[in-house]
Amino acid sequence: MTTQVPMLINGEFIESQSSDKQDVINPATQAVLAQVPFSTPEEIDQAVAGAKAAFQEWRNTPVPKRARLMLEYQHLLKAHQREIAEILAEDNGKNLEDAMGDVWRGIEVVEHACNIPTLLMGETVENVASGVDTYSLVQPLGVTLGITPFNFPAMIPLWMFPMAVACGNAMILKPSEQVPLATVRLLELFQQAGAPAGIVQMIHGGKEQVDQLINHPDIVASSFVGSVPVAEHVYRSTTNLLKRSQCFAGAKNHMVVMPDADKETVMNTLVGSTVGAAGQRCMAISVIVFVGDTIEWAGELADRLKRIRPGVWNDPEAAFGPLVSKTATQRVKGLIQSGIDQGATCVIDGRDIKVEGYPDGNWVGPTLFTDVTTDMDIYREEIFGPVVCCINADDLDDALRIVNNSPYGNGTSIFTTSGVNARRYQHEVEVGQVGVNIPIPVPLPFFSFTGWKKSFMGDLHAYGKQAVRFYSETKTVTTAWKETRVSAPNMSIALK
Repeated sequence: MTTQVPMLINGEFIESQSSDKQDVINPATQAVLAQVPFSTPEEIDQAVAGAKAAFQEWRNTPVPKRARLMLEYQHLLKAHQREIAEILAEDNGKNLEDAMGDVWRGIEVVEHACNIPTLLMGETVENVASGVDTYSLVQPLGVTLGITPFNFPAMIPLWMFPMAVACGNAMILKPSEQVPLATVRLLELFQQAGAPAGIVQMIHGGKEQVDQLINHPDIVASSFVGSVPVAEHVYRSTTNLLKRSQCFAGAKNHMVVMPDADKETVMNTLVGSTVGAAGQRCMAISVIVFVGDTIEWAGELADRLKRIRPGVWNDPEAAFGPLVSKTATQRVKGLIQSGIDQGATCVIDGRDIKVEGYPDGNWVGPTLFTDVTTDMDIYREEIFGPVVCCINADDLDDALRIVNNSPYGNGTSIFTTSGVNARRYQHEVEVGQVGVNIPIPVPLPFFSFTGWKKSFMGDLHAYGKQAVRFYSETKTVTTAWKETRVSAPNMSIALK
């Protein structure tokens, strides 16, 4: 009998009563790992009610106690890092090194949450008027919602619920129905760390379940990571209800290669940042803007990409794994064909790659296009596969024009030995996260993940100080303790 992925409701891992289920598939073999249920409306209502009740007690839990929960949790995550990585590698397809990195970047966010007493400090000013003081309090919101994607089964859930809970909130977590298994283990360890029952609930499902959660009157804020169309739907639906929302969406990340860049560094950097994780990263480099004669480096990059290959997660020689599903594979292959049809030069075509012993895997090998123009589908759309587009720019002005005309603004980087060029680029580029001689500029958690334009909808970003502001509200208190009684009415708005 196929194992059913459990829900977590009120501190208990239980099976859904839903008859609507979906297989969780190993993308390298097509083996069914488990079945994920699409939670019933009654189960969702039960989870939200339980979270609301748990919140009433948790919000009054001393902040140092919340911090100690996070300290214990990060200890358990470190002890079980490889175990979690192996779980997510099997249903997501990542190789082990990449899966370990997925878990580690999540652990770093939990470590940041350990600093919550300092992060929740308000401000105080004495004597704003005679005998009048003003101070601010940072308080939690209530029941929040986290909706996570398939491509980072550990990191992105850990972006959300630790920060929400550390701030004093409860959360309903809905992991991707394609890769829910690692999230189950994350929450088992959270329970083991001492998390109170009900403070994080986990349900499963698709659009119907998400819509019920978004519209639920007891959920006050939502955090989402996924595709642009779904992000737009979640953001519009949530904000139309006057709720707080942050939605992280698609990307088309450009790397600008200046003529003065170190060629060997650029080549080694590009191999991992373009096709690593089979290109299924919202911060992958999918467009290389070669400035001037550096376009000639594309041939050497092709030679290096030809030497790497995909494989199963426990193959130490595999550079990356399969795509997550047959549907994703067919979409990527279709976009590769569109690039050829629209006139780009396909220097490497990875559609026919084989992996010995795994004929049913969702394999696409490294694919490299040159002669790409900005009106082609392979440039305009987020491919989310191991496909790289090369564009030639005349100079830095031309490169900035190309990057800034993109509707996306998640990440970009420039490789150069010129401080003048680097500073100009970081100042003028219209992208939220910039790397200088760094290919994938994902900031550590004491900063925030700051995508721009079509890559992000909302005002406050993930983790860092902005996450604390997203998951909390500020209350300002003004007090008067005067030595003399008020002798006459104050008919103005001025403090006296």
